[in-house]
This record gives sequence, structure tokens and C-alpha cells, in this order.
Amino acid sequence: MRVTEHPIFEDLDTTEYVNITVDGKPVKAVKGEMILAALLAEGIIINRYTTKRHEPRGLFCAIGQCTDCMMVVNGMPNVRTCITPVEEGMTVETQNGLGEWRTEG
Repeated sequence: MRVTEHPIFEDLDTTEYVNITVDGKPVKAVKGEMILAALLAEGIIINRYTTKRHEPRGLFCAIGQCTDCMMVVNGMPNVRTCITPVEEGMTVETQNGLGEWRTEG
């Protein structure tokens, strides 16, 4: 489910899609939507696991102020998915703990 009409924000144009990969699974996302919105539309609610207790975290504030939606995006950990728009070919991975820096290639 996606919010396509909103009284304050512009309506979401659902005519253009991009392809991203989430934990190895191909996902179609609406061009311009936030990563977190694309994940929620696919039923993906866990973004990361905490360092100490390995507890799942997901959507909490949705305005970029907390760290619950952080994931590894294109090899870079700690990306707040609620304020980061999708891009064609993007790779998104569930983050464990503090994440790990990786270089592509």
C-alpha cells in the first residue's frame, strides 16, 4: 500500500518505476519515493538489528531524526531510508549492528 494522495505533499506519480535490490530480492519502486516507503509497500518492515541484543528495528519517526530505519545502501551503512529517495539499480541490505563499510567492485 502506498500513500498516493496527500493534503500537504504533492501527489505521488505512480507512472514511473525504478528497479532496486533489497537483500538480494528485486523490487520495483516508484521513482522519487523514499526507500522506506518502497520497502513498506513490499511488506518489508525490518530495516536493521541492534548491536547488543540483535533486536529488529524499523519505521519509527519517518522524518530522519532517529536511527531505526538505517540500512546499508550501495555498500554504505547507516543510511536513513525514510529520507533517502530510491534510485535505479540501488542495492539495499538489512543492517546488522553498526554496519560494515564495503567498497563496490
